[in-house]
Amino acid sequence: MQTLSRSQKDFLQEAASTYHDHIHLAYDYLATRGLSEETADMYRLGVVTQTHAALGDEDYVGRLSIPYITASSDVVAIRYRSMDSSEPKYLSAPGTEAHLYSVTSLLADSDVCVITEGEIDAMTLNQIGIPAVGVPGAKAWKPHFHLLFEDFDRVLIACDGDQAGREFGRLVSDQVHGAITVHLPDGQDVNSIYVSEGDTSLRTLLRMG
Repeated sequence: MQTLSRSQKDFLQEAASTYHDHIHLAYDYLATRGLSEETADMYRLGVVTQTHAALGDEDYVGRLSIPYITASSDVVAIRYRSMDSSEPKYLSAPGTEAHLYSVTSLLADSDVCVITEGEIDAMTLNQIGIPAVGVPGAKAWKPHFHLLFEDFDRVLIACDGDQAGREFGRLVSDQVHGAITVHLPDGQDVNSIYVSEGDTSLRTLLRMG
């Protein structure tokens, strides 16, 4: 398992802070995803601007920066999401290790936690008061992650409505004992349901009433 030095963490912390200063450039995009400015601040989201290209970030210009923040507030990774139709949808710096996203949700005073595919789905659920963590794809799941969910009475796996989502559900349910797999409608994910139908429909699909 990769261990970051203090200087590496400081570098990532500084980068996340610098990008967050430009988060206003993403407000229109975030609004289309139903995410509030408060959520953007809580997760320290940001935008990479052209002025950051000199720092070696030219590949990420115009993208939403999504820092991975530990319970002790260290930034241990940053993912960069396109806010238009450009591909690939997500980028990470070479050598970046996969982590769970929104790990502070594991400390919530709750008997339930939802595991989602991706950061934006996790943000969406936390915004409406449902503790959730995100996994950036099935290949990012690590065997030891299951230990983090042992203290929850209920663990739900919210699977996107596609083949990748079904594979994600199978993998995680094999690893997390007693987890309940929730298959979302074809072509849908947590965020798209929230945007199109609201939080009541989303809670119903997740069997949370």
